[in-house]
This record gives sequence, C-alpha cells and structure tokens, in this order.
Amino acid sequence: MEKQKSIPQLRFPEFEGEWEKKTLGEIGEILTGKTPSTTNANLWNGDIQFVTPTDIEDSKYQFTTERTIKELPKTKTLPSKSIMFTCIASIGKMSMSVYPCVTNQQINSIIPFERYDPEFIFYALNNIVGYIKSTQKTNTLPIINKTEFSKFKISVSSLPEQQKIASFFTAIDQKISQLKHKKNLLEQYKKGVMQKIFSQHIRFGDDNGQEFPKWEKKKLGDVGKTYNGLTGKTKDDFGQGKPYIQYKQIFDDTRIDITRFDYVRIRDGEKQCRVRYGDVFFTTSSETPDEVGTSSVLLDEVSEVYLNSFCFGYRSSRDVLIPHFSRYLFRNALLRKEINKLAQGSTRYNISKNELMKTVIDLPTIQEQIKIANFLSAIDDKIDHTQKQIEKAEVWKKGLMQQMFC
Repeated sequence: MEKQKSIPQLRFPEFEGEWEKKTLGEIGEILTGKTPSTTNANLWNGDIQFVTPTDIEDSKYQFTTERTIKELPKTKTLPSKSIMFTCIASIGKMSMSVYPCVTNQQINSIIPFERYDPEFIFYALNNIVGYIKSTQKTNTLPIINKTEFSKFKISVSSLPEQQKIASFFTAIDQKISQLKHKKNLLEQYKKGVMQKIFSQHIRFGDDNGQEFPKWEKKKLGDVGKTYNGLTGKTKDDFGQGKPYIQYKQIFDDTRIDITRFDYVRIRDGEKQCRVRYGDVFFTTSSETPDEVGTSSVLLDEVSEVYLNSFCFGYRSSRDVLIPHFSRYLFRNALLRKEINKLAQGSTRYNISKNELMKTVIDLPTIQEQIKIANFLSAIDDKIDHTQKQIEKAEVWKKGLMQQMFC
C-alpha cells in the first residue's frame, strides 16, 4: 500500500521533500504495562522504577515515583527514552523514561525503532494528543487499548531532520523548565519570608530606620464585621444578571481576579449584600480541614458585585487593618494553622464565622502593614511576571508544533 505523504508548513531550510504518515505500530514496539501483586514483597524494592499515571507530570523526562520493582518474568522493562502515554481515564499524559522502568496497565508505551528519534516521536505524538482525546467517547470511561493505540498515525521525516526538530523543541522545553524553576524558587522564598515576617523574626523599620511599635493582639470581631453571601437562590437564577464572586475565585488566589465573575439574577427590591473594595472573603466549607476558611481579598473598585452562598465576607476598619496587608495576613501559615483548628465535620468540613471572629491576630501599625504589603506584593509581581513568561513560551511552542509537524 502506498504511504500517505505530506509537507509541514514550517521547516529548517536545509531539508526538503515529503514526510510519510506512519502508524505508531510501524514506528516502534508498543507495550501495555501491568500491575503485579502488591502483596508479594519479593517483587518490590528493586532497581527498576514502577510508573503509574499519577507519577507522570505531563512533561518530557519529568515523572516522579517512589516505588521500585524487581525484574519481572514475561514483562519487558522499558529502556531509557521510551515514550509513556496514559490510556485510561486521564488520556494523553505523556513522559519519557530516564531510567529503565515498568508501567501499570493504564499506560501504553512506545520503544522507537533505531531509525526514529525518540524525542521527535514524543513531540510528534504530543502534537496529536488533542485528536486522540477527541476519538474517545465522553459517556463512558475513556480507554485506548494497545491495538487502537498502535493504529494512530503521525508524520515522520528523515532521521537528520527528526534530530534537528527534536533538538529545537528540547531547547524550548529547557527554557520553559528554567522559568518554572525560577517561579518555584520565588514561591519558596515568599513562603519562607512570610513565615519569618508573621512570626516577627523579621521586622521592618520606618523611613528613618527606627523600629515600629510592637504588634498588638486583637480579635477579628473587634477589627471588622462579617456579612453573608447570596441567599434564597436556585439554579435557575444563575448564568445571567449581576456579577458575583465564585467560590473558586476565592480558593485560587489571595487576590480576587475580577475577570472571572459569574452572574446571578437580582430582582428589584431584593436584599443581598454587595461586596466592596478591601473586603476579605472566606470559604465556609471544604473537603479537607486544611482548606476550610481559605481567604481572598478584593483589591479592585467595583460597582455592583455579590458573593456566592458558600462563603462570607469580612469588612475591616481601615484605620486598623488595610486591604493589601489582609491579602497576606489571612494566608500566612501561623494564622492558617489556627483557622484549621476551627474546622468541624467528618466527610466535609465547615467553619463558623462567629468562631472565626473570636480568633486573635497580631497586627502591626498601619505604617508597618504598608511596608510588609509592598514587600510581599513585589515578590508576587515577580511570580506573576514569570508565570506570564511561561504561558507565552508555551503558546509559542504550541504554535510552532502545529506548523512544524504535519
């Protein structure tokens, strides 16, 4: 049968000619993993890594596993640079083996033949992940068996061109990896410095180099007042109308992202609490005690915005607690530890706003709050800038892949 041929939109100038469409089964040996008995201690703690879908971080050469296994009879160990592809439920997570490994049955793997560059095959397969996902039924558990997987097609070029393309995208990945590492270091630094600030091991001085006064202990209820989220709403009220702050907006960030409002119908004369600039919002319910009472602050001026039913608002006195400092105060590890103690429940955890208002906090002067908030905000700005660089690089990479692979 005559092979299908194609030419990419973008390629390196020293190469020409058509690419060939080949099935994955023609490109390499296809294997499906399996899980040996977990009760047989003689099989485990060997020299071979055992990989499951939860170990794969969806990036080339990046997966983590704490489990190792001994060589199994009738089971082929994947050599380094084998391509692993999750094929049950969470379809399309990919990685490449650094060391010899064995996978469980939820992963299909490719051991490319010698005439194919493994990294090129990884990128080419990554380029059609969206198509592979679209072939799976949405009303059942998605499964791609070994036979189906081997029939998917990618376009391949000559080996020298494969190697050039693989090197090019490897360099892009290294840049993205460096940016992610930079972001991780900034986040670790912020976490460490926040612990020292709120434990008062680090203190700020005024503009004249003098120490600020000692921090004062105050109950939250003495510093501000609470109000409820939306009440009396049904599912038919949502999707249109006035903007409101969603639960996930609060959970995801210390600052409310005003581009992510959802909408709710508010009728004339209806009494609902509106949010204001500087308000702090707390989640009242969560699946784990560590997540209950998570906070976020509104740091943008808004006109008519409401709050979802599963949270409550807190409006502090500005001459005691400023909004930009609240952003960090309620997310610092020491206070979070105290808030977690208030979680009640077994399968789902809740927090009482009345009990939370009894919590005692240490507050610096307004002047020191400003210093602390400005310092931590500067770190957040660097983190946000790095994240935008990551996103820009990933979009650029995706666009190049679409043009450089057929």
